[in-house]
Amino acid sequence: MQNLELGNKDKINKGLKETFEKAKENPKFVRLVKSLKVNDECAMRYTSKLEDTLEELKHCDGCRGLFECQNRVEGHVYYPCADENKIMFSYAPCKYYKECQRNIDNKMTSSKELATARIKDIDIEDKKRIKLIKWIKEFYDNYDNAKNIKGLYLHGSFGAGKTFMLAALLNELTINKKVKTEIVYFPELLRDLKEDWDFFGNKMEYLKSVDILLIDDIGAEKVTEWGRDEVLGTILQTRMNNNLCTFFTSNLTIEELERHLSLTKNSEDTVKSRRIIERVKQLTEDLELISENRRK
Repeated sequence: MQNLELGNKDKINKGLKETFEKAKENPKFVRLVKSLKVNDECAMRYTSKLEDTLEELKHCDGCRGLFECQNRVEGHVYYPCADENKIMFSYAPCKYYKECQRNIDNKMTSSKELATARIKDIDIEDKKRIKLIKWIKEFYDNYDNAKNIKGLYLHGSFGAGKTFMLAALLNELTINKKVKTEIVYFPELLRDLKEDWDFFGNKMEYLKSVDILLIDDIGAEKVTEWGRDEVLGTILQTRMNNNLCTFFTSNLTIEELERHLSLTKNSEDTVKSRRIIERVKQLTEDLELISENRRK
């Protein structure tokens, strides 16, 4: 019996060694093992897991955001760390996941500021804002709930104050002209709708019918067919049919947004993406704001 156990152990070790030697034909595998500063005997026991790490790192090469993530845990890499004669693995967040979390934190901390923003609070010294300020003033002066008036697709640099300036406009309209307005942070809206099915219908009806809707940070979400077609597409189609004013903020141009919306985790659909973009164009004027990052 003991000889049988020793024979099985020898076979297992031989198999591990053959797999390890085969893996070492990949220079990236060799570099990964070397970076851990462990000997071959130790690394050999984790060959399969180390290859999993390399596969996930391969997915990360050229990745443009969470919407393209193919890894086991979205926005994370299964990464090794040496601990004496062991290798421990954990899920390390990527830069896109960290950016997403920062955006959520920023939205939470700035919600009070947005709720109290007024046009008088807008910094008028920044010459890069002049065109947008003129647009806001003209929109406010001419706004009439009975008119078919276009909103704005406002895109540009991160932290330039896009959301704040549009929130100031909407607050003025609510206070002085009794207009019903709503601001939704789009990635968070999708999460809320998915987690709260009991109120899904009510929320959707409200977003489809409120006088003015601002969809904030579109393009920062992970694209799914459900979020794009059933949520965003439905909201925009209804608002377009009823001539309801809609605003968007984004770090992406409309062309970049079209590309973004075409890519889900498992497929690419340019037709449905283009359909969304056509609705955006019907609902808005296109304006860019490139300015300093005011969130520093």
